[in-house]
Amino acid sequence: MNENMFEQIDFGPLKPYLDADDITDVSYSNGGQIWVKTLSRGIYRDENPAINNAFMEKLAFQCSNVMGKTFNMAHPFLDAESAELRLNFVHDSIARNGIAVVIRKTPAKIRLEKDKILAEKYITLDIHDFLEKCVQGHCNIIVCGETGSGKTEFVKYLASKTKEDEKLITIEDTLELHLDRIFPHRDIVAMKTNNIASYSDVLVTCMRQNPKWILLSEVRSAEAVLAVRNSISSGHYILSTIHADKAASIPNRMYSLLETNQDIEQFLKSIYRYIQIGVYIRGYQDKVTKRFVREIGEVTEFYVDKDNNAIYNTIYKKSTTGNVYRKAPSSYLIDYLDAQGVTLPKDIIKEGESNAADEVVAVTRNMTTNIPLPNMNGMVNTGISTGPNVVNQNTQAEILFE
Repeated sequence: MNENMFEQIDFGPLKPYLDADDITDVSYSNGGQIWVKTLSRGIYRDENPAINNAFMEKLAFQCSNVMGKTFNMAHPFLDAESAELRLNFVHDSIARNGIAVVIRKTPAKIRLEKDKILAEKYITLDIHDFLEKCVQGHCNIIVCGETGSGKTEFVKYLASKTKEDEKLITIEDTLELHLDRIFPHRDIVAMKTNNIASYSDVLVTCMRQNPKWILLSEVRSAEAVLAVRNSISSGHYILSTIHADKAASIPNRMYSLLETNQDIEQFLKSIYRYIQIGVYIRGYQDKVTKRFVREIGEVTEFYVDKDNNAIYNTIYKKSTTGNVYRKAPSSYLIDYLDAQGVTLPKDIIKEGESNAADEVVAVTRNMTTNIPLPNMNGMVNTGISTGPNVVNQNTQAEILFE
């Protein structure tokens, strides 16, 4: 579905929601409830009597007509997509309390700006400059977080820091990055997977296009995990996202998606060897200001040391109460960047911890870094343990927030 098709559709009372830059998603359900997701307030319910079941059914039929598809009891699901808008409809024969609709906006713009995210404490200056150096030095970076935390937006921001003469290829199942439209003067190819062309198929063609960077959409399947590993092991650089609750868990999360009996230690070491940086983004409702806050909660470095141990090094960690811990990057990352022609200033990360609230006590202690092994049910244990289900590695400092 292209933009010309959407121009034929009358969005009526939905138009103000679509025009508001602060709004990212609109959800309609339960016979008239409208839930709006915004960048500033998070999710809240809005009242608009003009938007009801009859209006949404009319909108669904408009979309189905211009797409040449059917939307009825025999075909109760409908997806409509343009360059900057995605709509999903569920027929009331399935959604028994009324037609259900979700509209997601994917504008061809980079919402994050350096001055703004620094002012809003989304990121600190030292971590911002550090990550920018990592992009310039061709680090493979995976961004994690929950749904709605802003992972894709941050990947777009990082991609904007790549060099002008470096070719980018994006591989997505739903187009959200729009880097080819944001940077029309650059050598960028936007690829979209479908029922005919899988991740694996597109990746093979992608390699022949000679990219410097490959930007994969969210890693959420075994095929996507293998695509990431194949991309980085073949000498290309990647930016991607994944669902995980902390940066240090990214390799384990990737293994859990594999759904295979592949040796976990061997797999994790390959990830630790080729992915240099993991970033965790947190989104939450501030109790005082009631604003929806997004921020970098963790930056972690991965590497395999000279003794073939898989190590993670938490460079930056911030608690929801504002407690911050910093640790200098390892010599392995410094040497990697140096080989790419990028030199990190010696004081770019000032080690130590800072307490934003008196009642929060930050305690630093030495802990053992572990590669978790699957239990009898095949699930990965991501916790710290000294039992038989883990392989102990070298010690490193980690912060605990009590």
